[in-house]
Amino acid sequence: MSAAITPAVKAEQTRLDGLYARVDRLRDEAAERLGEAGRRHVENDQERSQRDAETLLYRRRIALLDAVEEGLCFGRLDYVDAAEAPMYLGRIGIHAEGGEQLLVDWRSEAGRRFYLATAASPAGVRRRRHLHTKGRRIRSVNDEVLDLDAAADSDSTIGSEGALLAALDAARTGAMQDIVATIQAEQDRIIRAPLEGVMIVDGAPGTGKTAVALHRAAYLLYEHRERLKRQGVLIIGPGRQFLRYISDVLPGLAETDVLLRTPSQLFPGIVADRPETEAVAAVKGRAVMAGVIASAVADRQVVPREPLPVDFEGHELWLRPEKITSARDAARETGLAHNEARETFHKRVIADLATQYADIIGEDPLGGENLLGLADRAQFAVEIASDAVIRGQIEELWPELTAEELLEDLFASRERIASAAAVLKKEARALLYREPGGWSEADVALLDEAAEHLGDVERAQRQSGPSAEQIAYAQDVLTIAAGSASFDFEDEESELLQATDVIDEFWLGERQVDERFVSVAERAAADRRWIFGHVIVDEAQELSPMEWRALMRRCVTRSFTVAGDLAQAAGPVAPTSWGEVFGDWDLDWRAEQLTVSYRTPKEIMNVAVRVLEAIGVDAARPRSVRESGHEPWLEVAGDHVDRVVEEQVAAEKALVGDGSVAVVATAERAAGLAGIADASVLTVKQAKGLEFDSVIVVDPDAIAATGLRNLYVALTRATKRLGVVAPDKPVFPGAEVL
Repeated sequence: MSAAITPAVKAEQTRLDGLYARVDRLRDEAAERLGEAGRRHVENDQERSQRDAETLLYRRRIALLDAVEEGLCFGRLDYVDAAEAPMYLGRIGIHAEGGEQLLVDWRSEAGRRFYLATAASPAGVRRRRHLHTKGRRIRSVNDEVLDLDAAADSDSTIGSEGALLAALDAARTGAMQDIVATIQAEQDRIIRAPLEGVMIVDGAPGTGKTAVALHRAAYLLYEHRERLKRQGVLIIGPGRQFLRYISDVLPGLAETDVLLRTPSQLFPGIVADRPETEAVAAVKGRAVMAGVIASAVADRQVVPREPLPVDFEGHELWLRPEKITSARDAARETGLAHNEARETFHKRVIADLATQYADIIGEDPLGGENLLGLADRAQFAVEIASDAVIRGQIEELWPELTAEELLEDLFASRERIASAAAVLKKEARALLYREPGGWSEADVALLDEAAEHLGDVERAQRQSGPSAEQIAYAQDVLTIAAGSASFDFEDEESELLQATDVIDEFWLGERQVDERFVSVAERAAADRRWIFGHVIVDEAQELSPMEWRALMRRCVTRSFTVAGDLAQAAGPVAPTSWGEVFGDWDLDWRAEQLTVSYRTPKEIMNVAVRVLEAIGVDAARPRSVRESGHEPWLEVAGDHVDRVVEEQVAAEKALVGDGSVAVVATAERAAGLAGIADASVLTVKQAKGLEFDSVIVVDPDAIAATGLRNLYVALTRATKRLGVVAPDKPVFPGAEVL
């Protein structure tokens, strides 16, 4: 764009200078108050809490102002009513010291007019002006005139799609750019949709579904600030490359209370880097695995077939199967997780051992009633509970387990697999067996499922300190031995715990209170059981049913934004419809379809759409809005594929200049090309969700052999130029037009 100093550019530069001066002033004030808070002497916990709260507040304010430095103001609206002052639109709202609104936040209701006004329905808007900036300087000004009488005072008049096409033609830098200045009406409608329920954004490659989902996160955090500020928003992406690609978008939109994760990063402390075949991952992702995990937990609650001897003070006591069964049933009836119900089991078993011991040493030699009372039996229970050997024997019947221990033991034992996974066919069970060591991506959802059944080990330990244990055992022995109505208390407690409409709300609220003054995202990242106010899932078609279960647990209000494209579903469990994904959940879900491809030019879509037709999925055909002027090219390289790819990368880099180049290939081929300079070498899985100015697809027939959906993904990553390098003339659908 021209950087000529026109009257409009000069006037807007003056306005922009004023906005940045106000931002600088606000930043200086926040820095000054931050320094004052840090220097303040505190004498008690209340004062320390107040100081830390202020420190967090001012640090976040400074971070916000720093984040919106680039592209602070990007638009202006002038109205037909001359009495109505022009509105300037930006990333945040800014007021003058006297209260005058200097800049309107794009997410506000007032800001929405910038995106919805058209020549056919101007809504009182005379002119929409786009301000193109770099740093703190106006580079150019372009106007969309909605009232033709106003055309004379515009420096540069463009059509309604001019600013959008200019943004689409800009070089890609390797980081995703926000679309806040060029949001289209169909996108705005989705961004501002109600928070409640599941919003599915179904769109072909390049339709902007990822950008829409991210801007929706920013909008929801703005519009529902009070509701979401304690809970935050979780964004799930397909891979770490993708998360790096989008990582700057939300801070640039003035939002930081967002946690970005892949499905394999949902379990804190677990690094999912164990290789695994798609066949194994497919089994682990099936919904039936929830039952397998539940059975695996139940199998660790053991009832011995025969009585087991226990030595206490030289006397032989017995772990009796019928009493163990009764204790197990009582523990299960509490409704608590395995580790939390474990103490109920232990208490019942120890009560029975105490009764046996009292029967032995309290026996009346004259044949009368037992000489020992309930208080004696309670004391015996305390002593038995303190015996490490006996506790160890009882522990074997109902052990305390972590999710990692449960799954590692399960997968390393064919016998345990056969018992817990009896619902699976023999071939599927065989795929689950493995030696211990490390975790795969598909394991993470199973670990999460196991953790739900097991409960938190650390929490169970905190609730059962030694002195409290002894008191509880003594009380329970009195209760059980007397056969008193204290069982009503246990039933009442159980009923209370099952009253989820009361307890869950209270418990969830309590869990969000953290005395440490760190961000919501930092707290959520460390807490597997964190409950989010909203969850956004990109490339949602790739998630397995077990991964969806893990996500549902993280948002009990079922408030989701789901972006995906069924035609790109290439995972081990690929759905054919959104009903297949959400049909088994009691959800209020609705789907919005984006069919206009802003990223993929017509020349490339002409090839890709033939692959889409061969896939046969029930999806709308995307419509490209622009032409790049570059036809896709084919190079048949024979035995010199690697060398030709390297040469073509150099040629493409020279053509796109500061733009980006990517090479997409099968995993085996990508490993051999990893050393190429000036290009990102990616597998199809790694490339999903990303975009580049130029893309070279290597050996497309080999990619097609792994699935036509994978080839469709590979062919639709480019915004300008597409090339194909193959060992032989390719035969995939669409190759005929190369």
